[in-house]
Amino acid sequence: MEEKIKTLSSLYANHFSADLDAVRLRTGRVTERIRVDHPEAAAVVAFPDADHILMVRQWRYAIGRETLEIPAGKADPGEDLHDCARRELQEETGYRARQLVPLFRYFPAIGYSNEVIEIFAASNLEKQSQKLDEDEISRVELIAVEHVHDLISQGIIQDGKTVIGISLFRARWERGEIPGDFFR
Repeated sequence: MEEKIKTLSSLYANHFSADLDAVRLRTGRVTERIRVDHPEAAAVVAFPDADHILMVRQWRYAIGRETLEIPAGKADPGEDLHDCARRELQEETGYRARQLVPLFRYFPAIGYSNEVIEIFAASNLEKQSQKLDEDEISRVELIAVEHVHDLISQGIIQDGKTVIGISLFRARWERGEIPGDFFR
């Protein structure tokens, strides 16, 4: 168990806050810990058909490059994560899902953040609008399912939620844990 002694510094931004705390370890030694308070988020492995995954190209400031990812985003205050997943899919790709299945819920940065991401699989997509969130998404791409694991192996897809979502969907599909009518 670690005991917070005091907060040394804080940062408050639009959607999160971060504290640098002095803490006492169970051994009695004093050290520092960073804690990011972040809203929950949802991500979607979206299938327009059984052979393709809908993905987005997005600039990521922290790593200084564009990435290929599944659609995702943080929940609005009080927003259910199912609703968040549906909204983010619509905002980032212009598609609406008639079927949404929860896959996994995890902490992407458990060492310093309380953020939780719930990953969903979506099918039976309907094109709703062409107006995308241009501040975030540079383009939407259809990726062949048969090639997506090659893109991961080659390091083209490196985003954690994307790798987890695609891999867990595949594993759960192969074990028969995804509804048989998922692609209908």
